[in-house]
Amino acid sequence: MLPNPSRLIVLLAALVAFAPLSIDTYLPSLPAIADDLAASATHVQLTIGVFLAGLCLGMLFHGPCSDRFGRRPVLLCGMLLYLGATIGCVLAGSVNELIAWRFLQALGGAAASVLARTIVRDIFSLNEAARTLSLMHLVTMVATLVAPLAGSFLMLVHGWRTIFAGLFCFAAICLAASAWSIPETHPADRRAGSLGVALAGYWHIARNPQALAFILCMGLSFGGMFAFITASPYVYIEYFGVSTHLYGWLFALNIAGVIVVTTLNARLVSRLGPLSMLGVGAAIASVAALGLGIFGAAGVLGLSEIVVLVVLYVSVTGLMGANCVASLLKLFPGNAGAAAGLAVSTQFAMGAAFSALVGSLADGSPQPMCLVIAGAGAGAALCYLWLRRRAKLLGEAPVPRPCDDRASL
Repeated sequence: MLPNPSRLIVLLAALVAFAPLSIDTYLPSLPAIADDLAASATHVQLTIGVFLAGLCLGMLFHGPCSDRFGRRPVLLCGMLLYLGATIGCVLAGSVNELIAWRFLQALGGAAASVLARTIVRDIFSLNEAARTLSLMHLVTMVATLVAPLAGSFLMLVHGWRTIFAGLFCFAAICLAASAWSIPETHPADRRAGSLGVALAGYWHIARNPQALAFILCMGLSFGGMFAFITASPYVYIEYFGVSTHLYGWLFALNIAGVIVVTTLNARLVSRLGPLSMLGVGAAIASVAALGLGIFGAAGVLGLSEIVVLVVLYVSVTGLMGANCVASLLKLFPGNAGAAAGLAVSTQFAMGAAFSALVGSLADGSPQPMCLVIAGAGAGAALCYLWLRRRAKLLGEAPVPRPCDDRASL
């Protein structure tokens, strides 16, 4: 029997938050880690890149495994791996040890991030899945907002290792709650016949143009946001000369925008449908992208104009991600784990790629950031237009029904 829906959403949101919390909470401690382990800043920063790599690989592995063996055992085993690796992070005596443990931590945490979304597909109908994913994203954004502050306070207790001890406690509570509250949502009669068959689901998904359009739409919008996260300190603080305090407030505007838009999506998607809400997000993102692209290339954008356009763009990323994931998982009920793994790992991979791209183009001006975000937004909008056109040509509902649309198990 499933737990209370409100409590379930909070628990699933906590599982989705494993990845951002594991990164954002310890960001304030990077200089302290470098000093304590006698390592360079560049070497310590590898702990972030390695974590992202482990996250992507883990998602690609856990998704098909859950299609074959069920959600619950894969989820619990992944969380146990996360707990063990987090203890390793606490006890790490060198930066190389920390890098290795962070990779294993990401492999384990990936199970929580991808399977929380997959479980939503198992137990909710399409519109309710989109609404639930929006609410989960809302809780995750609030957690992400307070994570660096929480990390700063934990450092005051007993240095940077306390942060990983805090992550261990958080994961242990989530593991206990999951073991107690989340039943198996993928019954044996719906599972793949073997792990090889489950992994072959990737080929089935990759051959579906509609699936690729949903994955690229959410991945491109996410990539544009990562380009902003990477470049904004240099653009806002160094180019426009804002203080670090004001930068924090300007950055928080984007988080606030995501929270507002995601809340509206959760309220409206059950009535309007995921594709219609995705269209709203694509329209807003394309307007912001057009403004950043045209006026950014001309070099006529000031700080206030960039802030407004970026907030518009970033605010709809949660809406686009939730509706793309819900629609994608609707297409592949038998390979929902693989579909979620491919979508979310691609999302993070594109985030890393766009982050590297904007870094390589950096010239001290806002133009590279504006143009990269513009390209990402235009690409996401084109993916949506293709999806809309396909639905109209085939006379389909926004997302076709390849199978039964069960509301719950």
